[in-house]
Amino acid sequence: MKVSRVVVGATVMALAAGCGGTGGETTTNADGVELDVVTLTLNWYPYGEHAPFYHGLEQGVFEEHGIDLRIQAGQGSQKTVQATTSGQTDFGWADTPAVLAGVAQGLDVTSVGVFLQTTPSSAQFFSDKEIESPDDLRGMTIASTAGDALSATFPAFLEINGIEADEVELQNTDPAGKMAAVISGQTDALLGFATDQGPTMQESADRDVSYLRFADHGLNFFSNGLITASDNLTEREDLVRRMVTASSQAWAQAAEADPAEVVGAMSDAGEQLPSPEVLTEQFEATLELLHTEATEGMPPGVNTEEDWTTTIEIFAEAGVIETAEEPAAYWDASFAPEG
Repeated sequence: MKVSRVVVGATVMALAAGCGGTGGETTTNADGVELDVVTLTLNWYPYGEHAPFYHGLEQGVFEEHGIDLRIQAGQGSQKTVQATTSGQTDFGWADTPAVLAGVAQGLDVTSVGVFLQTTPSSAQFFSDKEIESPDDLRGMTIASTAGDALSATFPAFLEINGIEADEVELQNTDPAGKMAAVISGQTDALLGFATDQGPTMQESADRDVSYLRFADHGLNFFSNGLITASDNLTEREDLVRRMVTASSQAWAQAAEADPAEVVGAMSDAGEQLPSPEVLTEQFEATLELLHTEATEGMPPGVNTEEDWTTTIEIFAEAGVIETAEEPAAYWDASFAPEG
């Protein structure tokens, strides 16, 4: 796989000022009930995937569990993992490969439940490229970001589908510039989440976008889920249980609600928020990712050891981690929400 470099529209981002773990801070609601102030740092700026948290907040789900939830934008899963470990945030919403890599680097972070159990990882391109199968990627130039999980697993995706690595060219592009690279024609496609860039690119360019999803072509692994510092599992056990339960309930309710209502709860989520149409498409695509065959019918956020093992082995083979540890090294199953 040939790798060249192009930088398009580089952007410098910083975490929201004043973000941090609450360290036991409390507030009192209108009924005089004391609530624990809890911060949740996302993997990125808010987009449709995050709608269940905002909807749950609006519907009072977190308050029912004694939580005054404060949602903060992130700047990539790796930084969310680091912020969670260092106590800058109480909980994080991060991609599982970043959690595996963090643990391998000695960071004391633990997953308390992966919610997106089918990866949204995909190659994305304008539909008029007439790319119908992985075979059609031969000779294509694809925007990617060096060091991220998508770039690490793309060679495995190619291998599974019988494509030699040097038959596809990757252009190393900063995360914010991948869409611009495709829209401008500098690349034929990009590697990204089907729940993120595609709908935005389609609206921006007014051209239909299509996908080759990794999970549809032989390669599935865990994606985003709820994480916390390992110390919290014992020192704030009750809070962790309430947060996991409330999050699962919020996602379950969002899955049954009117999508317009769910994404409408994000109206004040930030200045960079996508349009309601894009948010809705992103949210509806996210709902398709909540389960594997092993967890179908279970509450959101419930995982199995077998699915964790599959994900761990994939990223060990991809070189994201050197050693494939047992699932318990990364995930605490005891906090799983009950049906």
